[in-house]
Amino acid sequence: MLNALASLVFCVFIGMVRQQHTVAVKEPMTLQTLLTGFKFVYASKMILGIITLDMFAVLLGGATALLPIYAKDILGSGPGGLGLLRAALPMGSLLCVFILNHRPPLQKAGRAMLWAVAAFGVATIAFGFSTWFWFSVLMLFMCGTVDNVSVVVRHTLVQMLTPDDKRGRVSAVNNLFIGTSNELGGFESGFVAQIFGPTMGNTIVTGAVISVVSGGVGTLLVVLAVAWIWPEIRRYGKLA
Repeated sequence: MLNALASLVFCVFIGMVRQQHTVAVKEPMTLQTLLTGFKFVYASKMILGIITLDMFAVLLGGATALLPIYAKDILGSGPGGLGLLRAALPMGSLLCVFILNHRPPLQKAGRAMLWAVAAFGVATIAFGFSTWFWFSVLMLFMCGTVDNVSVVVRHTLVQMLTPDDKRGRVSAVNNLFIGTSNELGGFESGFVAQIFGPTMGNTIVTGAVISVVSGGVGTLLVVLAVAWIWPEIRRYGKLA
């Protein structure tokens, strides 16, 4: 009911937005037009870099698929604790929204995004090793907070750096990669936990800890690689 109410309020606010819109000439639907978004992303180093950064960070650093194991076997918190663990991430994102809304635009958006993803990796590693419930909740809360900084910067830059006639298709490519990495990230977490757990003769708890910690380390390595391959990202300035 809350989700339905929030969606209704969102639709009302969107309906109140008024902007002069010029109808563009409709292009014929061909394979070439469908691939335009992919070609533009590949040709734009900034957009390709930020999408790659966020995609691999989500793919490697996501621990949400293993939260039931942590709640039951590591933290001993049960179903209620699992609910709090799952709520910690979006609550952190919500706090970040209020903070960013009351601050001036980021002056060094590229560096802010890189540091945010790095902090996401560090918090993921800390969560992976944690055996104290409230510290684990805090680390997931931090993951949600810094992840939202990355999301805001990425979505804003994709909108700002893409020409009007390609913005819809480029945004679709962005959402495709991020949405896919979320699902594949859950598979990757479970697969690694199974390989380093029961498959190698260890407990599933050991596999889960290795999966989460290695994912956090992988996220930090991705940040270093992206900062080195696409230096224009760390040099990007004000987010208008």
